Order: sequence, then C-alpha cells, then structure tokens
Amino acid sequence: MRPITEKQIRTSFVNSSLRERKELVLPENLGELDWENLDYLGWRDRKYLNLGYVLAQIDDQLVGVVMRQADAQTRSRPLCNWCESVQDNNDVVFFSARRAGPAGRNGNTLGTLVCSGFECSANVRILPPTPYEGFDHAAARQRRSETLQLNVYAFLSAVLRQG
Repeated sequence: MRPITEKQIRTSFVNSSLRERKELVLPENLGELDWENLDYLGWRDRKYLNLGYVLAQIDDQLVGVVMRQADAQTRSRPLCNWCESVQDNNDVVFFSARRAGPAGRNGNTLGTLVCSGFECSANVRILPPTPYEGFDHAAARQRRSETLQLNVYAFLSAVLRQG
C-alpha cells in the first residue's frame, strides 16, 4: 500500500457523512506504519469501540469504509473472510458496513467476518509450515497477500455498488 495522509483518509470514506469523517479517530501510529507490508489499512476507533475503519486502493482510487462490529458473539471459531488466517490468537468478529450512496442511506448494509483488530496483513505474512521439501515460502506468502487484496477489493467494491 502507498503512504496516505490524514486528508486523504478523511476524504476517502464512501459510506459516511461529512460530520462522521471529520470526527473519526485516526490510527495512533499513522506516521510509523510499514506501508510496504500493508495490503490495506484498517484500525479500530478508540472512542467508539464497536467502530472500525478500512481503506484500500480500488482501481487507483482510495476507498474508505466505516464498519460496525455486531454485538452478538459467534459460538464457533470463525475464519476471517479476508486473510483466511487460522492463527490461534486470531479473534474474528462480524462487521457490517453501510453501502455507499442512496442504498446505504436507506439502511442497506453488507457484512463479513474479519480479524477484530484488522491484523490480516500481518497474518498473511506469517510463514506457513513446510508441507513438502522444496516448498516455496516466498511464493506462498505472495499468494496469500494477493488473495487478501482481492478479498478486501471485493468487499469494498460491493459496498460501492448501488444495487
């Protein structure tokens, strides 16, 4: 991911009001992020703990989405729909996002299971176990990163679709 500024972040959100964009809490470590190892930028709001924010490049456009964590807890250990991580310490929760435009203003939302702290970029970079001699760890890591990007792209594109 390319480095982005506070202004770019605030103007990128497609499913929020001007007031919401002005009031959103930016990530604490924005100036220290390792942009080369981020497939998307995601963080939780420190004031409103059930809110999360996700930004990614969609066809050379920075798209931001406000997400809301569901109150209900899952009974089983779900798999993140984005990174497909199976890490033991990985907490996955259900988030919903209001759709962009008139659909969102009419209450239309989309939901997905995502790592609660948006750790997907780090999760896909963890080296998998070696299944056989000669296994290419770098290629596996690259495929996992590309799959994550495609999954995030698909979700954000669906939020942007009007119907």
